[in-house]
Order: sequence, then C-alpha cells, then structure tokens
Amino acid sequence: MTRPIRISLVALTLALAACSASTPVRHYTLLTPQGDVAPQGLPARFVVDVLPVTLPEYLNQPQLVVRQDDSGMLAVLDDERWLGPLDEEIRNALSAQLVDRLGTQDVAGLSLPSDGQVIRVKLQIRRFDAWPGKRVQLEAGWTLGDARAPGSARLVCQGRFEEPAADGYPALVQAQQRLIAALAERIGQDATTWSASRQSKCGAAQMS
Repeated sequence: MTRPIRISLVALTLALAACSASTPVRHYTLLTPQGDVAPQGLPARFVVDVLPVTLPEYLNQPQLVVRQDDSGMLAVLDDERWLGPLDEEIRNALSAQLVDRLGTQDVAGLSLPSDGQVIRVKLQIRRFDAWPGKRVQLEAGWTLGDARAPGSARLVCQGRFEEPAADGYPALVQAQQRLIAALAERIGQDATTWSASRQSKCGAAQMS
C-alpha cells in the first residue's frame, strides 16, 4: 500500500471517529412532570376545549430557535430539538396546566358532554423568544368562547410574560415551561370569571 493511500485511510478513519463522537441530539418538552401544578381552588364547573395553537412559522421548527442578541439575529440549534412539533408542544402543555390547575377536563377531539359549560380556548402565540443564559419572553392572545354556541359572545385577552433563564439549554427550556405555566394561570383565571359572568373582563395584564 502506498504512503498517500495509507494517509488517506488514516484521515478517513479519524473523520469517521469524529462524526461518531459528535454531540448527540437532545430532545426537550414543554410538559412539566405530573403533580408539579397546584390546583387553584375548588374544581371548575366547566370543561375546556383547547384548540390547536397558532404561532409564527419561523418558530414552528423541530430545532430550538434562540436569539443571539437584540439585533434580530436568530440561531437554529440542530443538536437541541423539541420532542414534537412546537405548536403541539405548547397546546399539550397548556392543556395539561389548565386541567391540573382547574381540576377539569380537556374535551378536545371528544364529543361534548351532555350538560355543563364547555369553554373553548383559542391561543395565538405572537412571540416565544429566548436569550440563552438571560431570559425568555412570551406574548400571546387568547379567546374564550362557548363551544355550544360558537357565534355567541367571546372574551378576547392578551398578555406578555417574561422569565429569567440560567445558563444551559435545559435551564432555558425550564424557563419556557414557567412561561406556559404563567400563561395557563392567566387563562384559567379568565375562564373561571367568564364562566360565572359573560360580562367579566380579562385579568390585569402582568409580566412575571
């Protein structure tokens, strides 16, 4: 075997070894461990129907999308990925939070119960920004309506939430989980007051 061929084979072997030793892809979810959410009070006298969530297309990627600075520059992290589509991750996390906080049920995709109120929750994410090692931010609008009477009165609300984020991507995702929890708390409060009176208003806007 000639020297150039031996050198080429060694280089190829090293390259393959480097690929096999590359950082593994890590997957994250916005769902928090069951039991981490404290009920807000007595079980709600209504069930919820959480619709699919809408969010900007640039965010709905398999990879985590983060901001590198305040200039608008984004980074798509190939080795840090969501366990499922981000819109489904947000919907599932919001649903779980509402069910646990309100002591109710999410009947999305099921037949409506024969009696009782069914509050339909429609969520639109406008911003879901993350600055690694600094903070995460969420801006959203949500609409509450009567699932039995789609054309009836609705409550339209919006909110902005922010949480500090420690170093590391696991800590970043935990901060995003707290954003969803804060959002669910607001939506749960709005749903509770609106279920009692269709004249109620949105809860006071606040930022964590």
